[in-house]
Amino acid sequence: MGLFDRLKGDDAPRVAFFGIDGVPFSLIDEHPDVFPNLTDMAAEGSAGPIDSIVPPESSACWPALTTGVNPGQTGVYGFQDREVGSYDTYVPMGRDVQATRLWDRVTDDGRNATVLNVPVTFPPQRNVQRMVSGFLSPGVDKAAYPDELRDHLQDNDYRIDVNAKLGHDDDKTEFVEDAHKTLDKRYEAFKHYVEQDDWDLFFGVFMTTDRVNHFLFKDYERDGENQEAFFEFYKQVDAYLGDLRDRLPDDVTMVVASDHGFTSLDYEVHFNEWLQQEGWLGYADADHSELGDISEDTKAYSLIPGRFYINLEDREPNGGVPRDMYESVRADLKQRLEELEGPDGKKVADRVVTKEDAFRGDHDDIAPDLTVVPNHGFDLKAGFKGSEDVFGVGPRNGMHSFDNATLVVDDPDVRIDDADLYDIAPTILDLLDHDYDRTNFDGSSLA
Repeated sequence: MGLFDRLKGDDAPRVAFFGIDGVPFSLIDEHPDVFPNLTDMAAEGSAGPIDSIVPPESSACWPALTTGVNPGQTGVYGFQDREVGSYDTYVPMGRDVQATRLWDRVTDDGRNATVLNVPVTFPPQRNVQRMVSGFLSPGVDKAAYPDELRDHLQDNDYRIDVNAKLGHDDDKTEFVEDAHKTLDKRYEAFKHYVEQDDWDLFFGVFMTTDRVNHFLFKDYERDGENQEAFFEFYKQVDAYLGDLRDRLPDDVTMVVASDHGFTSLDYEVHFNEWLQQEGWLGYADADHSELGDISEDTKAYSLIPGRFYINLEDREPNGGVPRDMYESVRADLKQRLEELEGPDGKKVADRVVTKEDAFRGDHDDIAPDLTVVPNHGFDLKAGFKGSEDVFGVGPRNGMHSFDNATLVVDDPDVRIDDADLYDIAPTILDLLDHDYDRTNFDGSSLA
């Protein structure tokens, strides 16, 4: 137990959570030489693969992980969401998350939370002890609270995210160097505030792992030229996690988790181009193809990743599908998506999930009518212009997967069997001895 806890006389258990965005459990499990520290933690505690959510996209996953509820309750379905009753879209930020975050429950209980670099948390909340927002934040000066945190991070050249554009270069040298610099600064910040020892919940996310996977994962899986650089990066990730574990006081349980898995990418699938070629999507202005320009005879359109909306009468501004035809049109689209094959003859969809099966809550009014969970190898795109082919190849060689996310808990009494992302929040609350209503969560505690 740390000095601060002895002074305040609080012997309640504490939790330190470290997110490793997009790291598949199989990567850790199959390479103990690369991950000696996580391997030791798994052997002494509990570890295994877990499922992500529908859709397995970081902007939807992190709100779900940090609240324990599905997008129908968080109100966030992806990197881009649609306004109610409109074709206008927006990029969800922290204030768009409508469900209660873990750290809000902790602070409401009179305890302290440090929250560093969690995606979809901008602007930083003022009700926690300290927070720097993660992915989608404009910069440290606006993303950090309080001023002490902002000044410390700026003085130490903290970086919110890697420069992903460098990953588009054929030579990945600069990208890998930038990824290491970003990782180093994240670790230095985590180490500093872990050692402050005045928190009950520490919640920090390494986002750079996702970035490296997007541009180097196929090199790892298929013995590419950047495989060694990939392993060297992950050796450093593991070393930092091992060091942070060593610095934690005895009363702290360490949790490491990813928000989704990862796999090699073979083909991008441009779904709006497919819909247009199949006669399901048209534009009122042939020279200007954007979501707001779709015509009334459009039957469906798509948003990333793999979300499909029926162009429904009285719901969409130019809705041309009568409500009494909704079920038949959706069933037809579902069947076509299930039958769609890539250039290699492999089915694009592992499964196609209906709105009712995936989402429930007070904010399901912008939920997609269908969501495609892709088979490994297919990355689901949905631009409204600039693509002439349904299947293509882009600068990335890795993509998210629904299966094979990671959960490692430094506690042998935690069970990790048939678990998913929704189970993490109630598990952390149990580890904190925090009372909560179990009916408020889509998952259940693994502790």
